[in-house]
Amino acid sequence: MSGAGKTVCVTGASGFIASWLVKFLLQRGYTVRASVRDPSDPKKTHHLLALEGAKERLHLFKASLLEEGSFDAAIDGCDGVFHTASPFFFATNDPEAELIAPALKGTLNVLESCAKASSVKRVVLTSSVASVAMNGRPLTPEVVVDETWWSDIEFCRKIQAWYVLSKTLAEDAAWKFAKEKGIDLVVINPAMVIGPLLQPTLNTSAEAILNLMNGAETYPNGSVGWVNVKSVANAHIQAFEIPSASGRYCMVEEVAHYADIVEILGKLYPSHKLPEKCVDEKLMPKYQVSQEKAKSLGIDFIPFEQSIKETVDSLKEKNLF
Repeated sequence: MSGAGKTVCVTGASGFIASWLVKFLLQRGYTVRASVRDPSDPKKTHHLLALEGAKERLHLFKASLLEEGSFDAAIDGCDGVFHTASPFFFATNDPEAELIAPALKGTLNVLESCAKASSVKRVVLTSSVASVAMNGRPLTPEVVVDETWWSDIEFCRKIQAWYVLSKTLAEDAAWKFAKEKGIDLVVINPAMVIGPLLQPTLNTSAEAILNLMNGAETYPNGSVGWVNVKSVANAHIQAFEIPSASGRYCMVEEVAHYADIVEILGKLYPSHKLPEKCVDEKLMPKYQVSQEKAKSLGIDFIPFEQSIKETVDSLKEKNLF
């Protein structure tokens, strides 16, 4: 029970990654302060309150990303903070209000609260491979993306990649703020996160798999990194507990094209109707993402096919088909 006697805060605790993080922290004996926008909404809290150890060691706090000081109460007295709260979707009519402000201002609001709390030893931020890999350099099979890469802010604006921009601006601001205030910050940069859902609602990355199973005629032309939610949650805890952990950690189990996923789904669910062709004729190439730094945290990546199966089985179990 490595967390016995320690108190940590998880922001955006009802989310996909955060719910697993809360589960694993409770299993390790931590007392967890979980911030949610609306603690009275059972959709956001019921699955957390049902976790083993929640009765004794889980405390819910109401907090909003855009409200200055709203994380003070949850963070004051904590040994560590996991900041996972940030909107994740791609379609937006108002990128500034819906994506950029909550990601950027929210991160700074949380870090302000951390700077006020002398008890906080380390902050672990959930960023994304989005803030790593989009800089206009062509992603081809011989390219290996690693933690030294940064997405290019001007390039993201130009191609209107608003989610990518939100994560890049937020992570960049976090590093600058942490340096200025002397906060020990470690950042986790996961790719598309899949695997079993603890929360009752559908999240964006699981939806990408669901769409392939839900009668789509074509599949998207995209090669992206994928990783299991349990690996990601575990990496957050390792990043907090291992004294030598520092900098950023890319979390990518496998880079796969949607064509690969359709093929795996066909093998796993042979009677299911799946899309037969790609939306474009010429498939985007795959590239590589280094796992070296992630493995230094002691992460054993869960095989990609298993992650897909866990996702689909979980979506079925939650009647989200």
